[in-house]
Formats: sequence, C-alpha cells, structure tokens
Amino acid sequence: MISFTNVSLRRGTALLFEQSSFTIHRGNKVGLVGANGSGKSSLFRLILGQLETDLGSVDLPQELRIGHMAQEVPGSSERALDYVLAGDKQLQEVTRSLAAADEAGEYSRVAELHETLDSIDGYSAPARAEQLMAGLGFSSADSTRPLKDFSGGWRIRLNLAQTLMTPADLLLLDEPTNHLDLDAVIWLAEWLKAFDGTLLLISHDREFLDECVDHIANLQGQRIELFAGNYTAFERLRAARLAEQKSSYEKQQREVAHMQDFVRRFRAKATKARQAQSRLKALERMELIAPAHVDSPFSFEIQSSEKTSTPLLSLADACLGYETPVLSNVNLTLLPGDRIGLLGVNGAGKSTLIKSLKEELPLLSGSFTRGANLSTAYFSQHQLDELNLATSAMDHLTELGRKLGKIPSEQQIRDFLGGYNFHGDKVLDPVSRFSGGEKARLALALIAWTRPNLLLMDEPTNHLDMDMRQALTVALQTFAGAMVLVSHDRHLMMNTVDLFYLVENGEVRPFDGDLADYRNRIFKPGRGELSAAGEIKSPQPAAGPAPRKQAPGKLARQLRTRISTLDDRMARLHRKLGEVETRLTEPALYETRDHPDLQGLLRDQMELKAQLETMEEEWLALSTELESLESQPT
Repeated sequence: MISFTNVSLRRGTALLFEQSSFTIHRGNKVGLVGANGSGKSSLFRLILGQLETDLGSVDLPQELRIGHMAQEVPGSSERALDYVLAGDKQLQEVTRSLAAADEAGEYSRVAELHETLDSIDGYSAPARAEQLMAGLGFSSADSTRPLKDFSGGWRIRLNLAQTLMTPADLLLLDEPTNHLDLDAVIWLAEWLKAFDGTLLLISHDREFLDECVDHIANLQGQRIELFAGNYTAFERLRAARLAEQKSSYEKQQREVAHMQDFVRRFRAKATKARQAQSRLKALERMELIAPAHVDSPFSFEIQSSEKTSTPLLSLADACLGYETPVLSNVNLTLLPGDRIGLLGVNGAGKSTLIKSLKEELPLLSGSFTRGANLSTAYFSQHQLDELNLATSAMDHLTELGRKLGKIPSEQQIRDFLGGYNFHGDKVLDPVSRFSGGEKARLALALIAWTRPNLLLMDEPTNHLDMDMRQALTVALQTFAGAMVLVSHDRHLMMNTVDLFYLVENGEVRPFDGDLADYRNRIFKPGRGELSAAGEIKSPQPAAGPAPRKQAPGKLARQLRTRISTLDDRMARLHRKLGEVETRLTEPALYETRDHPDLQGLLRDQMELKAQLETMEEEWLALSTELESLESQPT
C-alpha cells in the first residue's frame, strides 16, 4: 500500500528521521505517536506530496484516493451542508454535469448521468452528510447556516465532516478529536472502526487510539518503527524494553511502587459500586502504564492549599446562564477531596457551570455560598490566549508570585518549571516562540503555582502530548483538593474522577455509572447503526454498531461459554504468574548484579499481568452484558 524506503527528512536544521523503512498494507489502521515536533505532521506532508525526502523514497499506488483534513475553513456564505458535500469531488462533478446537460436538453446524457449518480450512491449523499454533521454535534438547523456563522472550533468540525464525506482508500487524520466533546469522540471512534480503508491517525488520546488502530508507528530518536497492536500493546512492549536498560530500571521501580501505593489506598475506599470498581480497574491499568513513561521529561505535582473549608462551596436552587438561563435548579456542594467529571454534549452547559463555580459568571437566581478558605484555580479552553506572548515563563511565575504576595527566587522558579520540561534558557524565551504544547504546559504550571484547593479544568489536555498527559493524570490523582473536570480524554477521566454528573436538558444531576455506561447511553437502541462501509443508515446523530441478531437465549449461552473459557484461561495465567513470582523470591537471583534469569522473569511477570488485565476487562464486559440480558423481561 505505502512503502517508506530508507527515508530521511530534515526541516531546517532539525533532523526528523533518518534511514527509516517500513510498509503500511491495505486496510491497516496505524496510529502515529511521538513527542510534539518529532515529525508526525511532516510524515503526512510526505504522503501528500507537499514535501520531498532528503534521502530515500515514499511509494504510493497510482490512483490512490486520499482523504485529508484541511486546517482552515474560509468564512464564506456557503451553506454548511454544501461544504460537507464538497468532500465528494466525483459527486460534485456529476451534479454539475447533470445540471448542464439538463439545461442543454441533452436527455440521453441526462439519463447516463443519473445512472452514474446512482452507482456512486449520490442520491443518499445529502442524508449521509447530515448524519456526519449530526454525529459531530451539529443540529439539523446548522445544515443551512453559512460557514461564516460558525466559530473556529465548529469550522474544524466541518472540516472533519467534509473529510469523512470524501471517498478515500487512505484517510489521514491529524488530531481529529481536538475541539470535539466526549460524545463526538465516542461517535468518531465507531465511525473509524467501521471504515474499511487504510487509516493513518495522529492522536495523543490513548483510549481513542486503542479503539481505532491495529498498528503503532513510533517516531522517536530520528527513527520510525512500526509495531503490531494498539497503543496499550505498544506501551507494554516499550515498558519491557525500558526495563532492560539499567539506567531506567531503578526509576521504573520507584514509579511502579508509587502507583501501587496509590491503588492500595484507593482500594481501601472502594465499594462494590460499578463506578468505584471501574475506577479501580483504571488505576490498576495506570500501574501497568507507569513503567512505559519512566523516560518522560515531565515530573510534577499540584499541591493543595494548606488551608481549606468544609464545604468549599455550594450552589442552592441556582439558575445559571447569561441573559437567559442555561441551567436551572442546580444544587451542588463541593467538599475537600471531591473529584467530579462533567458529562454532556457541547452546548449543554458544562462550561457555564464551571464559570459559575469560578464566580466568573454571576448567578441569575439562587444562592452561592463560598468557604472562608476557598482557593480556586481555573483552566479554561482558552487559557493559552491569556498568556503574555512578549514575556518569558520566568516572568510569568515572578509576576504571579508578586500577586500572591511571595516573590520566589530564580532558582525556585527554574526548579519548578523543570518539572514541566522548561530547562536552561528556555525559561527566558518569550512565550511567542512557544509551541501550542509548551504554552499549555506553562498554563498548567501557573495553575499549580497558586496551590488551590479547588481545581476547575475545562479540556486541559488539548495540545498536550502523551507523556505530558500521563504526567498530568498522575498529578491530578495525587492532588489533595477538590476537582471538577471536563475532558474528551477518557483515560484522564477514568483515572482521576470518582463521580460523574450529567449536564443535559438544562439540568445537572448525578450520573449513576461509569464511562462505559455513558457510551452505551449514547448508542442506545434506536439512535442509529453503521453499515460495513462506515455509512450511517439511520437519520439519527449517533451511529453505533449493528444490533445483535441472536435470540436472547442463544446469546446468553454464547456469553456464558465465553465467560467460562476466560475463567479457565485466567486460572492458568494466575498459576503461571504465581510460579514466576515464586521464582522472583529466590535469594540466588539477587546475589549477583546481572543474574541471567532475572530480567526474563521480570518480563514474564509484566506480560502475564498485562494478559490478565486484558482478559479481566473482557470478562467484566461480558458479565455485565449477560447480567443485563438476564434482567430483561421475558
């Protein structure tokens, strides 16, 4: 399909990759991962012919149809639906030819073009375009609105819809989940799973990658290396490789011990509630992930204020909004240690609620009671716009310290910023030279510097790469204050939130479930299904997998058989793990620094735990499905 042979590429003085060779086969779905600036977007430009290699070659099949998302949308008077339909170039050409033939009275040509239109499924194109828009969060009324009426974020969604409308053998998507809410991210993952072409996906969202890809291309150290499996499989292999490096081993063990301690502390608090058990599973997965990030340049914590109040704040019968209400009858009390995640589509009022909690948006009615020692830090979706581009990271921290009444020393600032990977003269560079990721890291550093006891975070992971997201997840886990989080990053939500609230239909209410339940809620029966080609059959916004055809009794028997098989396999793996861990207790392994069996046993232990985790997740999902099936009325 696509062959890279000894490819080397420089941009300016920077060598992005050198002598890299790999092949992407037809139908592969490949996630491109690597630090910001490693060359992921440049790799796309090579495929698109917008860049040339310094050495080597990139070979593509002739007549390959490529779908690629544009970065900007002009603010024209063109209707949104027409803009999305323009993604299908052949459809546009046939439609124009049909209009011209009809105008000229060439009726035999009109008949031919109608046959062509039917063969390319042109008659259903408007409905398919509307479905793409609906899945990405647009209302039916948005179809006729001009492009100039939409904000930048919504125009990017229109770009994505147009790209998905493009008939493509190869689809190139660069951070498609930016500017999407959680509902749209879940919908897009289902669409991409049903897409039968080849996919190259740049994303820093590990859950999204796990759902959508079957290979990982890792860009690191001026090399591109292709791995089979999803992102979790890649992390496990990377962790095993790092464990073999003596320089990383001790640090890795400290990271693992830290995560194990956190999981133990949470386990002591966990109940049998589904949400608590889900959080516990997520934390155990974090324990497995930790070793894969021991070489991360980020290491920081967000310390809470020494003083606090109980409660920190409370809303009673509150009406929230601007001139007209967005949310009504809101009753919410935040206590120290509360960790709340907000669910709901864009426009439902999540940001309105957070701005009201920040006291940035006055209540329309009701009461707001704040604790005497409340100290709030707010990370908004537009936090980066508030940075002073003319000054440095050092200046930002110095000025903030002055406002807080305590001016730090230069060394204190350098030590603090080092955890966010700002070193040397970088702390003195003007922010105007920073990348989007560097600006986001500085904005998070400024929040952490204030030592709040309430964190309000609205999409904090935009512009952050995988290592920084992992560091932020760990920092939020250990944050002692209260937190309210809005994020489309499910990994972050699963690992930092204890309780979900649903913002919907002008109300804020507790959501009794976890993110798996929320996904099922989005794809509840009647909300649409996907065809094998990834086209949406139903006229509803969210498209999910086709419903099961088996009779309930037959399906239940299949589920019980699969669960029994998993039980047997897990029992065998537990026995093997027990044997390995017994071996690891033998003193002889540690009598010499480099015992030949030690590293092999450690790898076996890690791999067995990873296999058990995967099987336990499947067992839990199947058991939940069986329980739901058996609870249905006969």
